[in-house]
Amino acid sequence: MNAVQSEDWATLAKCRGMGDALFPEAVDQKRARAVCLGCPVRSECLAEALDNRIEWGVWGGMTERERRQLLRQRPDVRSWRSVLVSQQGAHAAK
Repeated sequence: MNAVQSEDWATLAKCRGMGDALFPEAVDQKRARAVCLGCPVRSECLAEALDNRIEWGVWGGMTERERRQLLRQRPDVRSWRSVLVSQQGAHAAK
């Protein structure tokens, strides 16, 4: 098992140590989302927020509004981790 597969994915995140900077309001969310570009654990981060219905902040490059919309569009998904992380692994294998 590598570090990304374990629960310690957050230690590899580009935003590690940024604290409240990822919980901005309104227009500042775009700036916070930019931190997620190229992050090696973006999928794990987004899956964490979706699976746990985290309502605040930018997670995996998505704002709370974007995550709510995705959850409404895909109520059939039981595990975002299995969807997002397995997709990432499939793309990396190509």
